[in-house]
Amino acid sequence: MEIDKDRIDDAILALLYLTLDGDGRAWKGFDWSAMNRLHEKGFIGNPVNKAKSVWLTDKGIVRSEQLFHEMFMVQR
Repeated sequence: MEIDKDRIDDAILALLYLTLDGDGRAWKGFDWSAMNRLHEKGFIGNPVNKAKSVWLTDKGIVRSEQLFHEMFMVQR
């Protein structure tokens, strides 16, 4: 079987929404290669730095919220 890296990236982006603060920063404790892919896709700033958080772009904030609701919210 082959791993679908795009789905992994979507899950990580959705989870980044959980720790997103008012300044657009989120905890970056995820796989480095996935974080680099999210950066290449334009969803987050460059994750290679000493900070323990990463900033989400406007595009990343919108997409992370959308994915979070799709993946983790209960429809009632």
